[in-house]
This record gives sequence, structure tokens and C-alpha cells, in this order.
Amino acid sequence: MFSPGPSPATKATVMNPGLRCLILTLALASSSLVRAADPPVSLPRSSPEQQGVASTALLGFIDAADSQLDSLHSFMLVRHGNVVAEGWWTPYGADSRHELYSLSKSFTSTAVGLAIAEGKLSLDDSVLATFPDDAPTNPSTNLKSMRLRDLLRMSAGHQTETKLGADVMSPKTFLAQPVPFKPGTHFLYNTPATFMASAMVQKATGQPVLDYLKPRLFEPLGITSPTWDANFQGVSLGGYGLSLRTEDIAKFGQLYLQKGQWNGKQLVPASWVEQATSLQTSNGSNPKSDWEQGYGYQFWRCRNGAYRGDGAFGQYCIVLPEHDTVIAITSGLGDMAAVLNLIWEKVLPALQPQAISENPEAQRALQDRLKALTIKKPRGEAASSIQAKINGKSYAFPSNDKKLESVKVEGGPNPGELSITTRTDGKEQTIVCSADGWKRGTILAPGTGTALAPPAQRNIAATGAWTADDTYTARVVLYETPFVVTYSLRFSGDEVFYDSQMNVGRKDPQLVGRKP
Repeated sequence: MFSPGPSPATKATVMNPGLRCLILTLALASSSLVRAADPPVSLPRSSPEQQGVASTALLGFIDAADSQLDSLHSFMLVRHGNVVAEGWWTPYGADSRHELYSLSKSFTSTAVGLAIAEGKLSLDDSVLATFPDDAPTNPSTNLKSMRLRDLLRMSAGHQTETKLGADVMSPKTFLAQPVPFKPGTHFLYNTPATFMASAMVQKATGQPVLDYLKPRLFEPLGITSPTWDANFQGVSLGGYGLSLRTEDIAKFGQLYLQKGQWNGKQLVPASWVEQATSLQTSNGSNPKSDWEQGYGYQFWRCRNGAYRGDGAFGQYCIVLPEHDTVIAITSGLGDMAAVLNLIWEKVLPALQPQAISENPEAQRALQDRLKALTIKKPRGEAASSIQAKINGKSYAFPSNDKKLESVKVEGGPNPGELSITTRTDGKEQTIVCSADGWKRGTILAPGTGTALAPPAQRNIAATGAWTADDTYTARVVLYETPFVVTYSLRFSGDEVFYDSQMNVGRKDPQLVGRKP
């Protein structure tokens, strides 16, 4: 992170520490304004042309995204309140929740707006006075002057962020951080500041943000089973940790597009929607950057009159008020700007003010394309001439930073399947890969070491192929997260050369194992 604001590449490196542990393990191992709860309901569907969008233009966007970006996980376009295009790259799916990272911030902002509407909070509330038991011994003048509004607009006055992580982030650590700038005068993208906004909501309402939003936002929108990670004190992390489905993101954007109204009810005050999505802080002057168009209350301003919530690796809720359009995207991108640029290039020009002539042929082509989307799989053969020689053989590794102790491959329970069993730091895990498609399974992911986040099963899907007669390549997708890991095992004599590469990270150093 840096001032005046984070670049897309910098944002993409900010990872939930619990997930960082999860990815490391893979690499090593393998709630009132409205109280009524409306029944779950989907957004209405329509053809693109009925809502003034050419199917050919959307097909062009999908083709470009699929070929130029690695990779999108889902895309949903809502025009005039109707879903006109939606697709998921298998093994991601419509029913799967996806970790939102900093897109969570916009939901925390909404909780603040609701608490203010209920008279429980004020934008001028003092951060320090809210947590007197966590105050440093001699608080600075700048810390004393920090207000809730400063947290929301990323102008708390810090030069650097406090430490991230559910096991360390707390009001006490935040208030102990030096505040060299007068709050309101210096923009610093600051995830712990959003955590503090979440903590202030909890202090004022007696509920974590997740529970507070359930009857006020999630249930009325028909968003079922949302999850939100909490810190060691039980405070929703606020700045990240929320997991929702793609359509849930789209509903949230549509709610904001409708100035807080939903099914005839005012769920969120229109005045809050206006404040939160308007420019509250300047964060740069580059007219070509979507990260320098200004910042609201946990919403980014965009080019082309749009605003958005966004999260690391390309989790987007994009609202285009001038075009009555919402776009929801989940992805695992290293270059977050690339997908926005593609939207401005391919989708924006296709948004016509009136319905256009139906194009059944193009509609069928678009639907067929959307249904066939998949994360790229290794290209190769289902079997190898050396497979029988190495089947079930264990290869041991010398001491290494990954703590990878051994690996072995075996034929799977079904034709075309291969299992990879690793032993890492004394624990064994097996991933079964399919040559024909995606084999779903689970891995045991580490928690943060607190009672709130014990080790838990995480869902994966895996595919693989012999990309050379001596090399097996596997792709493992954590399809409720942005992360895809590619493994390569090359066998030579009594040795195996083990490589791993995460989609949004650097390639790990190669390890060489030998038969005992």
C-alpha cells in the first residue's frame, strides 16, 4: 500500500493471513430499518437485446476475457434490473460463495450507514473515545481528533497500516499506531481502518457486522448463508473476510443503483448511498486510472461516471448509474486494472438506451459460450508409460522452507484419475486429479491458531494430465477463493522435480525428491 492510493498490483498482494496459510499449505502439500426477512429471490432474467445490449458485444467481451485474462471466475451483467448475461468458469459455480477481500469494505460501510440511520452512530464519533480501555497512555492530538468519517474515507492520518490478521488486528493495536498526519488530510488505503469501523458498529449495536446486517440487508435481498471472518475478539474483520455468491454481489450493486430501495422498501437511506458513493477524498489525478478518480466511504470512484466496491485479485461490484447497469465479477487476477479496461472497451459502448432487435443466433452463441467456460486445464494425456514404474513410490525431500517431506502418486479409484499424496510438516493430504474434468474434494486448511478459526476443510477441485511422458501437471482450484495452484512433477530415474505456482504469486523454488 502507498499514498495517494494502492495500485492494482499492490492491492492484489494484500492477502487474508489465514488464506495465506491455506495457500502455503497447498503449495507445501500437493442486521433495523426493515425487519421482515423476505424469502430468497433471484434477480429477473432477460435477453440482452430486450435491455439494449447486443449479444455479439457480450460475446466479444467473454472471448477477450477468456483469452487475455487468467482468470475470471464469474461474470454477471444486470441491465435495467435484469440479468442479461451470467457465466462461471468451471469449477466455480453459481452456488459457490467466493471470498470478496476488500469488496467486504463496501458492506461494512453499509452497516455504518444503517447504524447512523438508527441513531446509534455518527460520522463525527471519536474513534479514541469509543474504545477508552484500548487507548495508549499518551494519545496524540491527531489520534484524539480521528473520527468515524476519517476511517471510512481512508484518511485516518496513518503513514503505514497496522498489522493485518485475525490473530493480531484489534482496537488496541490500531490505536497504538502513530498518527503523523491530521485526520482527513492524507489518503492511505487502510484495511485496519475498516476493521475499526466494524468494531464501532459492534460497540454501538452489540452485534458483529455480519449479524447486524442479516435482517437489515442480507435477508431482504435474499442473500443466504453469508460468512464473515472475525478477529480473535469476535469482531467481523470488516475490511475483508466476507464470502458471498456472484448474484449476491449483483443484488448489492442493484440496491445501491436503486438508491437503497428494494421491492418497495427503503433498506438503506438514499442519503447514505449518495454520500458513500460520492467523492469524499482525492486520491490522485491520473485521468486514465480507475484508482485515482477519488474515494467515497469504502467505495471507489471510477472512470465513466461509475463507482465500485472492489477486492484483491479482482472481486468487483461495479455500478454505472448513467447506464442503469451493474456488473459483478469474481476472479483471480494479478492485474486488476485489465478487467476494468476490458469492460470500458467491450461492454460500455454496447449499452444502448433502448431495446434493440432480437438476435436469436447471437443469443444462442452467447449462451453456449457462457455454459462452456472453464478454468484452463493442462493439455496432455491421461496415462504415461512410466506411470507403472512410479505408482505408489514415495519420494523424500531434504529439509526445505515448505516443510515438504515426501510425495507419491498413485492411480486413482476411477479411470483417468491420479492421486497426489504429500506429507508436509508431519501431515499427509491426498488430492485426486481427473484427466476428464474436475475432481472435487477437500483439504484440511490451517486456522489462525485461535478458537475462532480452528483447522477446517476447504473445498477444492483438481484436474491433471501427463504433459510429457515423464511429467504430470495438476491444477488445483480452491473454488471458494481466488486461488488456483499448478503443480508439476517430473520424474527422472530415482528423482522427482517438484514445482508449484499460484495464479497470483511467484513461482516457488523447485524441490528435488529422491526414492529412499
